[in-house]
Amino acid sequence: TVSLGLCAALAARGLAVQPFKKGPDYIDPMWLSQAAGRSCHNLDFYCMSHAEILTAIGQYSSDADITLIEGNKGLYDGLDLDGSNSNAALATLTHTPVILVLDARGMTRGIAPLVLGYQAFDPDVRIAGVILNQLGGSRHEAKLRAVIEHYTDVPVIGGVHRSQALEIDERHLGLIPSNEAVAADKKIIEIREQIKDQVDLDRLLSVAGQDELDFTLPTPATEITAAPVRIGIAHDTAFGFYYPDDLAALERAGAELVTFNTLTDSVLPAIDGLFIGGGFPENHMEQLESNAALRADIRKAIQAGMPAYAECGGLMYLSRHLSWNGKRSEMVGVIPADTVMHSRPQGRGYVRLRETADAPWPADDPASEYAAHEFHYSNLENVTEPLTFAYQVLRGTGVDGQHDGIVINKLLACYSHMRDTQQRHWAQRFVEFVRRHRN
Repeated sequence: TVSLGLCAALAARGLAVQPFKKGPDYIDPMWLSQAAGRSCHNLDFYCMSHAEILTAIGQYSSDADITLIEGNKGLYDGLDLDGSNSNAALATLTHTPVILVLDARGMTRGIAPLVLGYQAFDPDVRIAGVILNQLGGSRHEAKLRAVIEHYTDVPVIGGVHRSQALEIDERHLGLIPSNEAVAADKKIIEIREQIKDQVDLDRLLSVAGQDELDFTLPTPATEITAAPVRIGIAHDTAFGFYYPDDLAALERAGAELVTFNTLTDSVLPAIDGLFIGGGFPENHMEQLESNAALRADIRKAIQAGMPAYAECGGLMYLSRHLSWNGKRSEMVGVIPADTVMHSRPQGRGYVRLRETADAPWPADDPASEYAAHEFHYSNLENVTEPLTFAYQVLRGTGVDGQHDGIVINKLLACYSHMRDTQQRHWAQRFVEFVRRHRN
């Protein structure tokens, strides 16, 4: 919420704020995008090269006044022992000064060695300031400011007090997405006002990095001479997990994106292909079930051979039934299995996949290995027909611990979420597949 509030407060000053989020995430970027008024982009060491990360920052920040990168987990946390994919590594790569947001609950003098430890652990990381979070009151804030100023040379940029106004409701995958929060704009304003009053925005701007990034702008896309294809995108409160970079890649490949609403539309729009991304179908399962007309239209289209792609929540929607909290709702019914929600994650984290001979999209090197990510509390049960899979799972869970990417007719449905990066330009491959098989 601190990053969200900073984006909103700086944007309210008339600044063009470009947000970024480290790692794989859909929900935080949706809130940051809404707060800043421009799309938040993800920076991920696992599926992007250093050059790609620098290019993304340089490209999307070219017309911004200030860039804000929200990390994930702690400053030095990461997959590898050497910290090569940590927030600190990203700060070093991008020459970005770090503002530590410290949970100060129950702390007094002990905050000084904490700050000093962060400074000493990696001298290449420039810790430019501290924002004290979850403060118990003005006296608590004054004590911590005095301790930090006495024992360290790190400036205190702000002190944020505990407040219900700063809380965003959560569920099993994290924060409730902003596309579901009816009062999202109101909540962002509440958080903005709290942060604006408790963080020294002028001092924050004064410590922002000024170093120029060493990056190369992407080569302009080759003009598409073939007729564009129309790809339907499910975009509503049930489905909203799409990376803006991937949607842009689909358009560069020659796709016209046509949104539709799985909760209210009775038929699909006039389209050549279909993309149903992730989301929270379990929170809308009864409304999805009640829209029988659209479910039947999607089932008919896929069974007739329409090229389709579904990720995670989209896969769940295309199964026969969805069960959660003792309730069971009928879904599209293309995948011969039932989706069952559990109290614990069934697949979570980064995955590595290798395509099988049954992968439907054209590829120059189909046997290559590539990275993706998954986060799902559901699995498939009561599978009544043998399944064909597009991917062998080398790391992760997928559908059954060994495979992911169910192939039925011209549908590819997987639990893994893809990123369109140099390691695998899936968007172009999908558009080519749609173009080849439309009508």
